Amino acid sequence: MNKIPFYKANNLILSKDDDKFYEGDTLLKKDESGGTGYSSDDFDQLIRGVVSEFIDQSFDHIVFLVGAGGSVVMRDEELDPNYGKTVAMLSITVFSQLREQSFRFPNDKEDKEVFSIPEMSEAIRYGEITNKDGDLLVDGKPFNFEDFLSKLLTYIEFVDINEKAKWEDSRRAIYTIIERETSYNYDSMKLKHAAVLNTLSKKLSSENKLCVVTTNYDTLLEDAADKQGYTVFDGFSFSRIPKFDDDMFEWHLSKHVSNVKTRENIYKDQVIDLLKIHGSLTWRRSEDGESVIRLAKGTEGEPVMIFPSSSKYMQSYQQPYFELFSRFQELLKQPNTLLITSGFSFADDHISRMIIQAITHNPSLFTLISDYSINPEKPNNNWQKLMSMQDETYSIAFLKATLNDNLAFYMGGQ
Repeated sequence: MNKIPFYKANNLILSKDDDKFYEGDTLLKKDESGGTGYSSDDFDQLIRGVVSEFIDQSFDHIVFLVGAGGSVVMRDEELDPNYGKTVAMLSITVFSQLREQSFRFPNDKEDKEVFSIPEMSEAIRYGEITNKDGDLLVDGKPFNFEDFLSKLLTYIEFVDINEKAKWEDSRRAIYTIIERETSYNYDSMKLKHAAVLNTLSKKLSSENKLCVVTTNYDTLLEDAADKQGYTVFDGFSFSRIPKFDDDMFEWHLSKHVSNVKTRENIYKDQVIDLLKIHGSLTWRRSEDGESVIRLAKGTEGEPVMIFPSSSKYMQSYQQPYFELFSRFQELLKQPNTLLITSGFSFADDHISRMIIQAITHNPSLFTLISDYSINPEKPNNNWQKLMSMQDETYSIAFLKATLNDNLAFYMGGQ
C-alpha cells in the first residue's frame, strides 16, 4: 500500500491509494454497504469541504504567498516548458546556451565572447561540472546553481582588470538568460491565477485588501489581476513613470456616498496589494540610481531582481526589498490572519524563518500550505519543522494542490 496524502490537519489525514480513498486508516465508502464505491469526485468534494472549513472563519486578513510552483503548468503529466522554470531547469538552460562561449545580448548585432559554465567553475575552483542525462553534476554530485552564482559573483569582484569585461559579460549573460526564461505570457486557458484571486478576494470584506506576496519575477499575477479588472497596489506610485514608494500600500480606494440620513465611505471591490519580494522583470533603477521605477515588460536594461544565489538573505536587506520583507513580516503579525502558500517549498530560509516565527508567536494566524506534494521524500529542515509544529497543535494544514490545477476549487471557487 502506497497512500498519497492529500490533506493533513491536526488529527485528520485524507489520502489516496490507486482508486481507493482513506480518512486516516479507514477506507472511505459511498454508504455503509460500500456497494456503490467511492469516486474521485466524492474525494474532491470531501477535501473541498474540509479546506473550506479551515479557511472560512471570517478572517480579517488573508495573505497569499506564491512561490516558483505557482507558475508551473502540467501538460499530459509533464511540465509545460513555457512556464514555471525551476532553478535546476534554469541551470541546464544557462549551461547549454553558454556552451559555445559566445552570447548575443538583446539589441546587439554581434555575439560577445563569454566563458562557459565549466570554464567559470574551474576558474573559481568550484569543481568539474558535467551534464549527465540532462542533470548537471559537480564532481559527481548534484549541481547547486545558487551556490555557484554566489561564488561567481564574489570572484568577479576581485578578477584581474584585463579580464574584467569578459567576466562581467559572462555574468550579464547568465542574468539575461534567467530573465528571458522567467518571462511568461499570461494564458487564461492554462493559468488559474485569476480564479484564485477571485476566490480569496470574496472571502474578505471590501475594506480589507487581499495581500498577495510572491518570490516570482514574472508578471502572471498582475496580468491576471488586470484581465479581471483589479486595481493593484504594488508599492509604486500612480504616476506616468511609476516610482517605488512603500507608503502606497497604506492607501485604499473609496468614495463618499451621501443620502438623506448619512454620509459614508464605500470601498472599491477587487483591490489587492502585491508584494514582489524578490523584485520583478519590470523594475529598473532610475538614471540617477536614487529610485526604482516600473516600466513595460521587455524594456531594455537589467531588471531589479534578487537573482538566484545563496546570498539571497543578505540581498533582502537592500532597497527596495527590505521594505517589502518588513511589510510581509508585519502582515503575518496581524490578528485573525489566514496565510495560504502555493508552490513555495520553504527552501528559502530567510522567508521560511519569518513564517515559522509568525506561526509561533501569533496564535490567531492560520496557515494552509499547498504544493504538488505534501509528503516529499527529502523534506528540507523548514518543512520538517512545520510538520512537527502541526503535531504540536498549531493551526497548520497541508493540502496537495497546485495553483494552476485544483487549488481554487478546493478553496471554494468554481
